[in-house]
Amino acid sequence: MSRQRGVSNDKLEALAAYEHSPAFTDAERAVLRYADVMTDTPVDVPDAVFAAVRARFDDAQLVELTSAIAWENYRARFDHAFGVEAEGFSDGAFCPAPVAREPKASEAFPQ
Repeated sequence: MSRQRGVSNDKLEALAAYEHSPAFTDAERAVLRYADVMTDTPVDVPDAVFAAVRARFDDAQLVELTSAIAWENYRARFDHAFGVEAEGFSDGAFCPAPVAREPKASEAFPQ
């Protein structure tokens, strides 16, 4: 889906290191940081992280962004609980492998 919407392989390959990659805009980094902290357990969205997305998106966009991230987290946890495995629909597709974990956004933005 990402490719269909114009996301390049270079950007997909840089995803794991988005904080330091020139492939991403400041807005994209803010969204990815927000998604990262929403995915952590327990969820802790630092004020600075939320402020960064709040500065770029209106209320309706924030609701849509937050619900999309929450929905993907829900699906991943639901599938994991039931042992749902991939069914091969994306076999052969590029899937960026995680690299050494960057510091959490909450660690990068001291309060």
